[in-house]
Amino acid sequence: MHDQAQSHDSTTSRRLDHRLAIVPAYNEEGAVGSTVAAIHDSAPGFDVVVIDDGSSDATAERARAAGAAVVRMPFNVGIGGAMQAGYMYALDHNYDLAVQVDGDGQHDPAHMATLVACMEADPGLNMVTGSRFLDPSGEGYRSSAARRVGIRIFAWVVSAITGRRVTDPTSGFRMTDRRGIELFARDYPHDYPEIEAILLMHAHRLRSCEIPVEMRPRVTGTSAISSTQSIYYMVKVLLAVFVGLFRRRPPAGTRADASLPADAGTPASAGEDVGAAEDVGASAGESAVLAERQPA
Repeated sequence: MHDQAQSHDSTTSRRLDHRLAIVPAYNEEGAVGSTVAAIHDSAPGFDVVVIDDGSSDATAERARAAGAAVVRMPFNVGIGGAMQAGYMYALDHNYDLAVQVDGDGQHDPAHMATLVACMEADPGLNMVTGSRFLDPSGEGYRSSAARRVGIRIFAWVVSAITGRRVTDPTSGFRMTDRRGIELFARDYPHDYPEIEAILLMHAHRLRSCEIPVEMRPRVTGTSAISSTQSIYYMVKVLLAVFVGLFRRRPPAGTRADASLPADAGTPASAGEDVGAAEDVGASAGESAVLAERQPA
């Protein structure tokens, strides 16, 4: 299941005990509090940071009340920009592991221990993704029929490119080690991050795999992609994937030009608001705008 390319020699001595759950959230006041509480209950060894992606509701307040640190984006930058801000936070606060847990309640934090166990069992593994389609029992939420067709097509394309079987390329429930954090902090896809992030890992010769998990329907709100938009979305993603194969990447060892605000230089305590994150928002937001205006 793993890529055959080898990671750097330092993998055998890596640390995995300083752990962070990154929760991207946009207008999720009805779900983010219970999501943070579930992470604390199921994975008490993880700190939690909620990336409030320009919400107009009480998302940030509910997250703080549940005990999470909060990074507030100055405007909505999208899931890719929000997650890059989360990885920058993880890098700046010296976390060894980072896992994405969506704020809408679809990702079950009870599976986080299984993701950690997979990372611990293979010192050369840099990312593990929870797949809805590996469990033969078929339990759990697997999205609509139209979207499952699109996911199968994406899975075939990504599997062909990476040379390994990928069953759930649109799953955001993924955990990365320090090398993955460093990569995603400096270069993270903004348009279709779940699919492109797998290809980014492959391009940098980092290893990843999937394990079976069960997911749930979102607690509140609706997806930004309706059933009628699925075909349009699929075409755009496939174009982005193929264009992304030729996109120039930042040199290894470089960081994104932006950094977190000065008051985020030390780990935030539970419930602390890290601030408006103007610098992060400007970087991620400008990148997202440029991605819309210019070809990759």
